[in-house]
Amino acid sequence: MKHLFLVFLYVFTTVLAAFGQSQKDANWVYVENYKDMAVDQMRRYQIPASITLAQGICESGAGRSRLAREAHNHFGIKVGSNWTGPYIVIADDHPNDRFRAYKTDAESYEDHSKFLRNNQRYRSLFDLKLTDYKGWANGLKRCGYATNPNYAPMLIGIIERYNLSQFDSYSKGRYHSKKSSAAEESQFFQQHIVYKVNKCYLIIANSSDTWEQVARETGVSVRKLRKYNERPKDSRLQAGDVVYLNKKRTKGDKSLKLTPHRVQPGESMYDISQRYAIRLKNLYKLNALSPDYVPQVGDLIWLR
Repeated sequence: MKHLFLVFLYVFTTVLAAFGQSQKDANWVYVENYKDMAVDQMRRYQIPASITLAQGICESGAGRSRLAREAHNHFGIKVGSNWTGPYIVIADDHPNDRFRAYKTDAESYEDHSKFLRNNQRYRSLFDLKLTDYKGWANGLKRCGYATNPNYAPMLIGIIERYNLSQFDSYSKGRYHSKKSSAAEESQFFQQHIVYKVNKCYLIIANSSDTWEQVARETGVSVRKLRKYNERPKDSRLQAGDVVYLNKKRTKGDKSLKLTPHRVQPGESMYDISQRYAIRLKNLYKLNALSPDYVPQVGDLIWLR
């Protein structure tokens, strides 16, 4: 019985880790696919693109929910008294809730903007600045967009994890923020979005990326890219690799002070250092571990 339990536990943790990785990747893919649509809606309806993207990720499971797949409904908008179009029936608050169905994803984004803009309930939100995503997130919950008591923190967490606030600033059709060094220029590059983790900037490598291509696009030299990411000279990029554009930090974010990382199947210390933007040698030092330590599933790794 003990053996069977251990087998079950291993399978469960493996599946859970795979789901977590899959969800993380799905969120990045969602942002890549819908960022332009969200910015277009922001220009026309004055709703922060970060809020639109975060709601899309949250409400549609990053585009993978039945509602998004079968009805192109990315925002969980129900039929209501003014809707005369098609709908789909899905159990939600009630067994036979009716949700709006659209022909395209673009129709869903457009209707979401009109739903907020033309609804008296959300009128107060439009007194907020486009860059005040926290105010918008809390306002959406206060105005009754969702019943989940953690809806606002969920949206804010998604926005900050994926640096979606970068899309709330634009000028003549180009995404931008305050300009400093190339590494800190949090913008949409030609092929990549810049994300922010632990005050460090990163992109996610595509299948066709090389160090040289990333260097040309970002303005950060190949030598520095390899150094920042602690990669040997002969290493090659693979799809999904995290590529930092500036030096990682010596410890994790303050919010992780009492929250260690639990090692998942297949994870190395390097994987963990890349996930939290912590230099590898410092991650060993924080945990009083020797460089030859190999993490085991379930081990706790302190990040700060």
